[in-house]
Amino acid sequence: MPGLVLEGGTMRPIFSAGAMDCLLDHHIMFPYCIGVSAGISNGVSYISQQKGRNLEILRQYRNDPRYYGKRNLLRDRSMFGVCFIFEKIPNVLVPFDHRTFRAFNGKVLAGITCAETGEVEFVDCRDDDEHHSILKATCAIPVIFPGVRWNGRIYYDGGLADSIPLKKSIIDGNTKNLVILTQPKGFVKTYNEKYDRAISLIGRKYPLMPDVLRNRHLVYNQSVALCEEQEILGNAVILRPEYPINSLESDFSQLEKAYHHGYDLCNAQIESIKNLFAE
Repeated sequence: MPGLVLEGGTMRPIFSAGAMDCLLDHHIMFPYCIGVSAGISNGVSYISQQKGRNLEILRQYRNDPRYYGKRNLLRDRSMFGVCFIFEKIPNVLVPFDHRTFRAFNGKVLAGITCAETGEVEFVDCRDDDEHHSILKATCAIPVIFPGVRWNGRIYYDGGLADSIPLKKSIIDGNTKNLVILTQPKGFVKTYNEKYDRAISLIGRKYPLMPDVLRNRHLVYNQSVALCEEQEILGNAVILRPEYPINSLESDFSQLEKAYHHGYDLCNAQIESIKNLFAE
């Protein structure tokens, strides 16, 4: 069984959305989809087969202050309008097709990091509640996005503990994988000491989180290495942008460019992607 593995990156996964829309145009549905942060929050629209939905959301609302702006700090404790993005948009403004999503005969897993244990957990997105708590949690970056309560515990972005969950896909039995990354080839994540104070503050409440945050770059780089090893072995196809994409990009023309870039790169690799399904 082949798997689809999605990296996050705030606005960067609009590249991934383009690639997944290309998959839809070729009638390719992966029976297993796993991701973190905006990767999987875009991925659910692939599972619900709503081509163009992710791009349309950014077209209409990326520069709406309800989506991102200082006015959200009072209500959501974040520059992002958490309730607007995860409740008003999917339930009212750009409706999410829950029926098609729940009818999907496969697995859709989101990675979320438990604040108490510092470990990533992978949960079925179809178990989500009416507030889309799982998708909120997988996008919750400490300090700039409040933790989300799920099943009695507080969770943050799954990408903190596992940014590219290829290893989990392999453990689950997927010997072949399509991995959609959102950083160009050669990118190496490094630690930025400017976050030391914020990390220490988080550690006062959640003692196991500082090590997760300080080691994130090491885990990330190891994950990229695994992806590239699997590609060399013929077990993975990697799609990634050929240029950097701003994680907080607000220029829609640049977001649209990244979307079409993802579509075109996927289209160029479509035969290799189809071969992932071969016995």
